[in-house]
Parts: sequence; C-alpha cells; structure tokens
Amino acid sequence: MTVFLIIIVIALLGITFWQMSKILKLSKSQSSEDPTIASDKDNKIQGYLMLAFLIVFNIFMFYNFWSYSKFYLPEAASAHGEEYDRLMFISIGLIMVVQVLTQFLLHYFSFKYKGEKGKKAYFYADNDKLEFIWTIIPVIVLAGLIIYGLFTWSEIMNVEEDEDTVVIELYAYQFGWKARYAGEDNTLGKANVRFIEGINTVGIDESDSYAMDDKITSELHLPVDKKVLFKLRSQDVLHSAYFPFFRAQMNVVPGMITQFGFTPTITSEEMRNSEYMVEKMTEINQIRKENSKELVANGEMALDPYEFEYYLLCNKICGISHYNMQMKIVVESEEDYKEWLAGQESFGETMAKQEENNKQ
Repeated sequence: MTVFLIIIVIALLGITFWQMSKILKLSKSQSSEDPTIASDKDNKIQGYLMLAFLIVFNIFMFYNFWSYSKFYLPEAASAHGEEYDRLMFISIGLIMVVQVLTQFLLHYFSFKYKGEKGKKAYFYADNDKLEFIWTIIPVIVLAGLIIYGLFTWSEIMNVEEDEDTVVIELYAYQFGWKARYAGEDNTLGKANVRFIEGINTVGIDESDSYAMDDKITSELHLPVDKKVLFKLRSQDVLHSAYFPFFRAQMNVVPGMITQFGFTPTITSEEMRNSEYMVEKMTEINQIRKENSKELVANGEMALDPYEFEYYLLCNKICGISHYNMQMKIVVESEEDYKEWLAGQESFGETMAKQEENNKQ
C-alpha cells in the first residue's frame, strides 16, 4: 500500500511541475518571431535546396541511363521487333522530355516563388485555354502511340496462312514445351488433351488424316526470313510463350487455341557472333570460371563454358519448376531447317512403331 501511495505522490508531483511550466510559458512576453513560422532565411535555404535537388537528381538520372544502357536487350531478331523497339524508345523519349520539363518547373518555381515577408500569393482561379492545352496534347500524343502500336500488334496477330507460312503448334505443360510441325500438307491435325495416352503426349487425334504427317519435337527450329505462325495450347494451367529476342509473347490458355506470328531475321549463329553477345558471353564465362575454382576446391565438377542460344520461356508463374520451363530455339537457313525437319519422325511413324512393338 505504501508503494502505491508513493507512486501516486510522484505522479501528482510530475503533473504539478508540468502545469507550472505551462503557466510560466504563458506569463512570458510573446516574441515578435514565431518559431513555428518559417522565416525568410528558412525559405531561402529551402529554395536553394530545391534547386540543388533538381541538379543532383538529373545528373544521377542521366548517369544511370548512360551506365546501364548495356543492359538493354540486343537488337531484335524478328521483322516486327525493330518497330517494337522503336515504339519503346519513342515512349521513353517522350516520358523523359515531359519528366525533365515538369521537374524543372516544379523545383524552379519552388525557388522563384518562395515565401517572403510582405509578398502575397496571387489567387489564380482557372484558365480554360491552359486547361485545353495540357489536356489535348497528352490525348494527341497517346492516340498517336496507340495507333502506331496497333499496326505492329496487327502484324503479329493477323498472320495469313499461305503456302509460304510455316505453321507450328507450341504445346505447354508443367513444366516443358513441345513443338508440333505440320507435315507435307502444311496443315496441323486435330488435337485435344482428352486424346493424351501413352506416347501420344500432346493429344493428337489419331482419326484425323492430316495429323499423321505431323512431327513432334522437343526443340524449336525456325527458318530465317520465313513467316512463322504459332498456334498455342496448354495441357494444364495458364502459361505464357515468351520470346524475348523476338519481342513476342502470348498467353497459352487451357481449353482454347491462341496464336501469333513473326518472321525471324537473325540466325542463332549470327546472334552468337554479334559484338554484343560475344562481350556478354565473355563476361558470363569469366564469372563461371571464377565460381568453378571454389567448386573444384570442394571436389565438385567445374562449370562448362556457356554458349548463347535462343530460348522459349514461360512468363507465367505456373508452378514449382516454372523457372526451368524453357525450350531451345534454333534459327537457321531454310536449307538447314528443311534438312533437320526431314530427319524428324512423323506422328504416323511413331504410332506404327508402337503398334509393331505391341504385336511383339
């Protein structure tokens, strides 16, 4: 009980001293300078700080653009990729112009119109002309970018199936890809996941005569400078066919067929020997070499030198092994492409071999 009373007394003393300090503060004569209001000196310092921030920010921004430009993707390896990259850099350029202009005005006006004694803020209600200008200009610019982008989008999405078009089905499953090529008839046979059984891993309809000459591969080969139409199916969940070097991506949706197309313009060999890629591979292999020293010291195998290849990736988080869902892409001359395709076994031949094995 005594302890409790002591605590109460101490608390009351604290309150008393607090109240007395407030009374003393009120009894003092008020200073002409209110510390809660910024002085001319404060405003001046803040104004110069705004200018300093503007300068430092822009130096830092342009330095980063210059220093990290090497991390841009290399030149596009598809016909439409050039337009795609051009649109991206036009967009970045426009954003930069607007950003630099607006940031300059923001920080400069903060300096120029800083608070000063005797200066009153001018009340500016509205200006219909200015409102119209800064509304209509973004509308025109955005409309131009969208229309420009639609032409490229149309080129990718609306591929005409003619005799020269290479038709390829990309079949996605957890966690890999299969490619199905149309045979001599240049027509893919019917397929459905309900037909998946045994070696028929992509669900081809065996009753469809067009399907017998189709060829299923685990590697994607494309002829350079030849129009390619991709038809995409998924066995299980939502995937996304991502071709970074060809500037193309399309969702692969279970229960439906999506499609897009492009024309490869740079072979795997040409890209591998490009200045950009040689420099990049040299840097990567140097890192692998350094890492190998530690592995060898621990009794493990050294890392093999890495060689560039195009790859088809999945750009949707589709499960535990999503990170490793990829398929090698080889872009080559039309002669090499035809030679490789001729050496692939057709679906009809595969099924005939299975029947023969079953009889035995």
